[in-house]
Amino acid sequence: MEQNQFSNLPLKQELLSVLSEIGFAEMTPVQAQTLPILLAGHDLTGKSKTGSGKTAAFALPILNKINLEDRVPQALIICPTRELGQQVTREFRRLARKFEGLQVILLSGGQPLREQAFSLRKGVHIAVGTPGRVLDLIYKGKFYLDTISTVVLDEADKMLELGFEADINAIIDETPKDRQTVMFSATFPESIEHLSRKYQKNPIKIEIEDTG
Repeated sequence: MEQNQFSNLPLKQELLSVLSEIGFAEMTPVQAQTLPILLAGHDLTGKSKTGSGKTAAFALPILNKINLEDRVPQALIICPTRELGQQVTREFRRLARKFEGLQVILLSGGQPLREQAFSLRKGVHIAVGTPGRVLDLIYKGKFYLDTISTVVLDEADKMLELGFEADINAIIDETPKDRQTVMFSATFPESIEHLSRKYQKNPIKIEIEDTG
């Protein structure tokens, strides 16, 4: 099982140190299959259920390449619900606790838009958000996506089920063409395939079997 260790990956020492402290030694199946691909900068479509460790699978590669000196949005993670957004934000902060000055913001309902706009103006590195609130901030001229290098659609199938396809299209269209685009989904309906063809470049498709 040695090859399953996080220490075999090209991760920054700060991240390896945090992983060790919180008791993450061996990768889950989704992490073992996706981390090398994401760390190499490839686009990916991953089929994986909630609770499989997928948040760390996309958070670690983002944190590994974040430029702390540059307080501009470098990664955007879009989630279908505020609750999932809160979980993802917590996981980023937990994994990044040795990254001094790292700013992660949650952009969703439940907090006044003006407070989120103020935080964005002060400078953030990573934004996690729900489609409606992210688009609202973009349209109001409070959130610019021209510095984003990674976009993650978390629970992409759920977002499409909830009718967010037009919002997702509008958001991704604001990001640079050379970004890394990552999708995690519990199922692969045709709508996900369509989204992948539209926005991903030679994505690697990974399916993690449900081990029960």
